[in-house]
Amino acid sequence: MTGDFCNAEGARDLKNRIEAYWIEKGYDVKVSLVEGTFMAAMRSARTDVRSDMLNGMPQRRAA
Repeated sequence: MTGDFCNAEGARDLKNRIEAYWIEKGYDVKVSLVEGTFMAAMRSARTDVRSDMLNGMPQRRAA
């Protein structure tokens, strides 16, 4: 994977990839994007990708 996954566009792409991967495996994973504040070290705002997975694993099978 290449790209910047901290900006809004990259985070949206990563969200879609994660959801598609787990749907293909038969799991229902909820992924959300959270707009972060300006980060001086990055010199920009960031977008966090969060999910309902526990220890990197989905919690429920798809219906």
